[in-house]
Amino acid sequence: MLSNIFLKTLRDQRVSFTWWSLGVVALCVFLVAYYPSVTRTPSLSEFFEEAPEWIKAFVGESIEDYTSPAGYLNGELFYMMAPLIFLIFAIARGSAAIAGEEHDGTLDLLLANPLPRWQVVLEKAASLAVSTVALGAVLWLSLIVAAPAVNMDISHARLAAAILSCVLLGLVFGAFALALGCATGKRGTAIGVATALAFATFFLNSLAHVVGGLKGWNRLSPFYYYIEAEPLKYGLNGLHALVLFSVALLLVGLSSVFFARRDVLV
Repeated sequence: MLSNIFLKTLRDQRVSFTWWSLGVVALCVFLVAYYPSVTRTPSLSEFFEEAPEWIKAFVGESIEDYTSPAGYLNGELFYMMAPLIFLIFAIARGSAAIAGEEHDGTLDLLLANPLPRWQVVLEKAASLAVSTVALGAVLWLSLIVAAPAVNMDISHARLAAAILSCVLLGLVFGAFALALGCATGKRGTAIGVATALAFATFFLNSLAHVVGGLKGWNRLSPFYYYIEAEPLKYGLNGLHALVLFSVALLLVGLSSVFFARRDVLV
């Protein structure tokens, strides 16, 4: 089993993944259960329609239709909470993949296998991708099972599109944390820098809607490609999804290069 790094990594993370899944299920149940009280307060949509532009920039334009299923889920889940969940999940796993093993003194066991370093990185990256997609599946299943209980009419396909976009966003920053860990061997650095970049690019994307000098610069932010096309309302934007996937793939490739060229402390 040790020679199969991909399966071993998934096996080692099964307990933490279970807890993450339970947390996601609990969050979905809470959000869905709260939705009927929102529909009984139609004045909320009027309130958000009149909200200042800077508030809409940080909670999403769809908040204007807050009492609809898509507007509610966008405002309460997909604009900030879901990205935060997937960012924390993916960054934690990306930073632990190589740098975490190095810090714990177990990397030498991985490298003792007759495998090239690039394969070690790719198998670790594959486990990161599979676990992140699996968490997305948990989120999707939780919502489609819970929504009918409160007559929340939401398209299963568009819900999957929004979650897939969120998964891709998480993978971009998870792959970035992996690359930093491969380059430095320091998990703390990987977590800190990846988290700082995530916050910086989130604010860049949000402020670009209200600060004239930043207009257009938000295209440099992964959050633009995650949420700008509003996949929960209009479906997945193929070009935006391709951009996120390509960036994540490029970062995994760089991870292999960085790790191959660095002396490992074991």
